Amino acid sequence: MTKVNASRREFLRVSSALSASGIIGSASIPFALNLATMGSAAAQTSTGGYKALICLFLYGANDHANTVLATDSTSWNQYTTVRTTNEAGSIALPPVGSNGGVIPITPTSAQSGRSFALHPNLASLKTLFDNGRAAIVSNVGPLIVPTTLQQYKAASVPLPPKLFSHNDQQSLWQAYAPEGATYGWGGRMGDMLASTNAYPVFTAISVSGNAVFLAGRNVNQYQVSGSGAVPIGGLTGALFGSTAGGNPLKNIITADNPNLFQKEHAAVTNRAINAQSLLSPAMAPAGATGVPNPSQYTNPNNGASATNGLAAQLQTVARIIAGRSALGAQRQVFFVSLGGFDTHDFQRTAHADLMARLSHALTYFDGVMSNLQGTDMRNQVTLFTASDFGRTFTSNGDGTDHGWGAHHFVVGGAVKGNNIYGDFPVTGLKHSLDVGSGSLLPQISVDQYGATLANWFGISNSQINDIFPNIVNFSNRNLGFMSS
Repeated sequence: MTKVNASRREFLRVSSALSASGIIGSASIPFALNLATMGSAAAQTSTGGYKALICLFLYGANDHANTVLATDSTSWNQYTTVRTTNEAGSIALPPVGSNGGVIPITPTSAQSGRSFALHPNLASLKTLFDNGRAAIVSNVGPLIVPTTLQQYKAASVPLPPKLFSHNDQQSLWQAYAPEGATYGWGGRMGDMLASTNAYPVFTAISVSGNAVFLAGRNVNQYQVSGSGAVPIGGLTGALFGSTAGGNPLKNIITADNPNLFQKEHAAVTNRAINAQSLLSPAMAPAGATGVPNPSQYTNPNNGASATNGLAAQLQTVARIIAGRSALGAQRQVFFVSLGGFDTHDFQRTAHADLMARLSHALTYFDGVMSNLQGTDMRNQVTLFTASDFGRTFTSNGDGTDHGWGAHHFVVGGAVKGNNIYGDFPVTGLKHSLDVGSGSLLPQISVDQYGATLANWFGISNSQINDIFPNIVNFSNRNLGFMSS
């Protein structure tokens, strides 16, 4: 075999070429390799103080029509007619004022002849909405250009690829392209702002596994567990019964080597060790002396108390935000998720539990941010929801099927809350936005939604054009739901 004799610089050049070609995508690089951006403290620039942006992805496609509802008489009659079936699993919710009925909300900006409500288990989220720290953005979805129903049916304008496919639309929401995309808009924002952080490796952080949303061209996501940074096993404590084994193991896995791949592996391992050693002591502890532990939530279907995994993820985010000064962080993008939204069956009970967990977790996080180690951080931290797509308005008996546009929540102190942004679509079937079975043709693009968040985050207009390639096709690039 011919010995490969190439420099580390050459290896990185080739690796970058492979990544750019799509052969090796940054979103698919394992945890340790995602530490490639670890380095010495970078020169910081003024960004007007710390800010964090959190993507909460609702995996499986949230049924938006049972999350935010129009309750004026015309809309409610259409809703109950279509969503009430003879099946035991009928998905229609009880009306306002009835036992377990939908919860009315009053947006600041009235939409003529319309009234609105939230799912019965979003009572705590209603409080955030009423207090101006939560807003609803209606009928959001992937679009390339503004599209009418006639244009959609005739395919006379470019349409998003592979509509109604879970994996592809998850990727399209997070990364502009179907499954196989190599970078997302959270990671691209990280690219633009990583230089403001002392340690760029802590710019894009996932508490929910690998997410293409956080993969940038230069910045790679740093994945943490619920307890924080993931250590390399065996470096501390006893190794095969010996407390002296840690140092020899570290020497073995970080030793320099003439073999190019082994040499790079050792360098990456060193960066992983260094990152863990920085993040772990910087994070606030969990519990009474640091970030309070979330209470258990109540399952609305059986009244049982249970641990809310989403609240636990948000506690980890809060613990990292609390360490922002120790890490020299000015801008951070986070990713958390809640699964189980693919409600083709048993939707009414499954969705009720999901709404309870969502409301409980967001309320817990708002409370933590209101007094994070003595500081109100709510104006500096914004959370937004995303999901594969919306669901059909029609029922398949006891569930719903794949749709397109959907309503989403934005939560935080900088949000211009207590309002619904965008014209709330007509309730029912066979209207100007119905692409089939009541599935909504979006009227707000993911690019517009993301660009509004990016503007608040400190991304310039020219950078927004780079991050969101289709934003130039939309006249309204800022939807107005964020304060300056």
